[in-house]
Amino acid sequence: MRRLTTAAIVMAACASAVLVAGLSAQGNGGSAEGRKLKNPVASSPESIKAGQASYQKNCRFCHGATGLGDGPSAPKDSHPSNLTDKEWTRGATDGEIFVVVRDGAAPKFEMKGFKGRMTDTEIWNVVNYVRSIAKK
Repeated sequence: MRRLTTAAIVMAACASAVLVAGLSAQGNGGSAEGRKLKNPVASSPESIKAGQASYQKNCRFCHGATGLGDGPSAPKDSHPSNLTDKEWTRGATDGEIFVVVRDGAAPKFEMKGFKGRMTDTEIWNVVNYVRSIAKK
C-alpha cells in the first residue's frame, strides 16, 4: 500500500510540473519554442522601417499607432500589450515575440496570429521595430 501511495504522489508531482510548464509556455512567460529561435534578420534602419510599415498595416489597430496598447479597434474588454513597456509578460526574447506575432497571444488568443498573412521576414522586421520603440 505504501508503494502505491508513493508512486501516486510521484506521478501527481510530475503531472503538476508538466501542467505548470505547459501553462507558462502558452501564456505569460513566453514559450520554450520562442526562446530557442534566433532572429535571422539583423536590426538595421531598413528592417526597422519595413517593420514599422508592417506594424502600421497590421498591428496599430489594437496596439495603437505608437505601441501604447491604445488602438481604436481592440476587442471589447481586451487589453492589448503596451509594446513600449520595459517588461513583456509574454516573453522578452526576439523568438518569443516572433511566436506571439505568428501564432497569437495564448491562452485566450484574443490576439490572432499572423501566420499566413505575413511572411516570416515581415514578422522578424516587426520584432525589430517593436524592439526599437521599447523603453530601454
